[in-house]
Order: sequence, then structure tokens, then C-alpha cells
Amino acid sequence: MAEAYHLRLREIPEAERPRERLRDFGASALSNAELIAILLGTGSREENVLSLATRLLSQFGGVNGLARLNLAELCAERGLGVAKAAQLRAALELGLRLASTHPEERVVVRAPRDVAALLQTEMSLLSQESLRVVLLNTKNQVMRIHEVYHGNVSSALVRTSEVYREAVRDNAPQIIAVHNHPSGDPTPSSDDIAVTADLVQAGNCLEIELLDHIVLGQGRWVSMKERKLGFP
Repeated sequence: MAEAYHLRLREIPEAERPRERLRDFGASALSNAELIAILLGTGSREENVLSLATRLLSQFGGVNGLARLNLAELCAERGLGVAKAAQLRAALELGLRLASTHPEERVVVRAPRDVAALLQTEMSLLSQESLRVVLLNTKNQVMRIHEVYHGNVSSALVRTSEVYREAVRDNAPQIIAVHNHPSGDPTPSSDDIAVTADLVQAGNCLEIELLDHIVLGQGRWVSMKERKLGFP
């Protein structure tokens, strides 16, 4: 009886398997779990690939949650080795890049409140600090958003080269740094000011302008540029 809960994919009727459903009905007819199952290919001895995909989506709050995980975090999940984690990470990144290829649909940042509105709902719920970089083109349109650090955003750990790496790669002329305070209080710390000053200096050398560094809290946020913290 216990074995019935762990059916292998080949034991599922062919018409109900993700790959066959994609062939017969097209990709748009498949659920997120079915699409991820096709990417992963196989499950484990404990669960078939469809169950694995469903569990991952449930555990991390859907596709958006999975897209926020880096390779190491994916590899740490039961049922995902390096190969499967890399396939999933690559597919999610392609989705993000595809979404950014339509300039007319890109979000435009005109003020700090626009960045706060874009990220506060998600980042204020995080239990650890996360430092993200918003890449902007010359029209202040969001090219993409990249997570640089997760866990501890301090002047001792943050490397300016990591913060600017994606901007250099994507030829972004300006960026906005954003990080959260899990305490809910967005008041910038001395570390936040030191990090900002380092980023401003590095940006000047790279000719990539740091437009702002925004700290997010629970329902509140602080623009360090407006307060002249770390900015000249």
C-alpha cells in the first residue's frame, strides 16, 4: 500500500505524463509543476519527478520563489544534484532574460518610491538580509534585478566587484542597490553607510552610476541618497 504513494513516472498512465501532455496539448496546457518536471527529467527513489517539482514549488512559494534561489541553495534540496539544479537555474534565468527583452514593457524608475514599490512586498518578508542590484538603462528602465548577497550585508563581506559584476556584463550605465532589514526598521546602519560609500567610489571608477541605496523595512523604506548617507 505504501508503494502507491511513490509511483514512478513510467507507472503513471502515458496520457498523464508531462512530456506526453506537452506533445499532445502544447506547453501552455501544462502546470508549472509539469514544466519543471520535464526540466528535471527524473525524480528520486523517494518521490517521482512530478512530486519533486510540486514539492519545490510549494516549499518556495511558486516559480518566483524558485527563481530567487542560487545554485548552491538548489543543490541543497533533497532530490536535486548539481546537474538538475543547474538545469533548473539555467531555465529560470532564461525566463528572466526573456521577460527583459521587451523594452516597452519594462518598469521605469523615476524615484526611490518606485523601487520600494517594486521590491518591498517580497523583501520585507525575508528572514535574512538580501542585497539586490537593480540594473537600469539610460531611460531608467529596469533591465533586470540581481541578488548579490543573502544572509549578511556588511562592509566586511560585501565586495564591490560582485555588486557591479552584472552591470558590467550587461553594459548597464546605472544601478540602484537595495537591501532589507529583517528587524523591520529601515534605519541605515554604520555598515550600510560604509558599503554605500564604497559603492559610490567604485561606480565612479567604472563609470557606472550608483543612483541610490535603498533600505527596506516593514512598511517603511529609506533612500540613502535622499539622506546623503554614503553619498557626497
